Amino acid sequence: MGGSSLWFEPSQDERALIGAVEAFLKDRAIPTADERDRAGVFPHRLVGELAELGVFGLMVPEAYGGLGLSAVTAMRILEAIGYADGALGLTVASHNSLATGHVLLAGNPAQKERFLPKLASGEWLGAWGLTEPQAGSDAAALRTRAEPADGGFRLFGTKQFITQGSVAGAYVVMARTDPAPEGKRHLGISAFVFERPPEGSGFSVGRKEEKLGLRASDTAQLVFDGLLLPQDALLGERGKAFYDVLRVLDGGRVGIAAISVGIGRAALDLAARYAGERTAFGRPIAAFEGVAFKLADMATELEAARLLYLRAAALKDAGRPYTLAAAQAKLFASEAAVRAADAAIQILGGYGYTLDYPAQRYWRDARLMEIGEGTSEILRLVISKKLLESL
Repeated sequence: MGGSSLWFEPSQDERALIGAVEAFLKDRAIPTADERDRAGVFPHRLVGELAELGVFGLMVPEAYGGLGLSAVTAMRILEAIGYADGALGLTVASHNSLATGHVLLAGNPAQKERFLPKLASGEWLGAWGLTEPQAGSDAAALRTRAEPADGGFRLFGTKQFITQGSVAGAYVVMARTDPAPEGKRHLGISAFVFERPPEGSGFSVGRKEEKLGLRASDTAQLVFDGLLLPQDALLGERGKAFYDVLRVLDGGRVGIAAISVGIGRAALDLAARYAGERTAFGRPIAAFEGVAFKLADMATELEAARLLYLRAAALKDAGRPYTLAAAQAKLFASEAAVRAADAAIQILGGYGYTLDYPAQRYWRDARLMEIGEGTSEILRLVISKKLLESL
């Protein structure tokens, strides 16, 4: 995959694990990525095979059946999966960083004992429900509500663009349980974790999205019409889940950065191979500065993006604040991946615009990385706010 980052060299055991994942991906995922993209169907069998390598419990402690990896090593694995298939990368990243990450962060011992082993094994995929039809970047505007009833809560509302929405075995969903104090809309929001309810119980899967890219990743609408949740479904402190949401998103952004680097490096490798083989005017087009300089820029930006996400992951491992580092990593890596995919299309010329080559898939997959888990515009707000606070 090119490059090395000496600050964050994995151990021998970690290298062996990363190598095993890469070998599996080379054999089972990369050859069929275009086929999955065109079909737009969630790859249950492949996901099940990947689960046997433990990648659905990357940072889950071994006591709960996970691999117990550092964030640095986990992100390297996500980069490898993103390199093979962005849709598969998003499935693994969202499961680990969002739903599982929220249970790890805020779950009580009983919740961790119940949910983490099945999430870590991949028996249950996790879905994280924050976004709503009218509440995306302005997450505090969510309208889903959880009303006290029958010793628990009844859930009402709709969640939009939920990864693993229709295939999950466990859900973490944010809803308003209490009125927001004046000027503090983020208060009064709570999180709930629960096993997939049966259809007709006040839970249903709405529309499944037909997306531009990442087409083999499941994205669906969730509809709650009085779903009864027990009191022990409450995840974390009532009314204060928004603080946990922000911390979960920090981790998710590092994962998106890692996937972005993987997609970008796949585009770079494709473009470099093509440029070395394609001839014009009697020599490989890689010999022309117009092409060679594009490759140089792609390689440099992607290596910088890798260092940014590794730095954010290292800060997380050290227990230090990493909100700023995560925002910078996700912003730079996602935009670098889009630029790399766009440059690959340009280097391939007319072939880059056809479905015969995956350059167009890399661009379509990378484009979502600038939107999900914090748009580039929101991340620039986060970065600038942190910058001004430090003055």
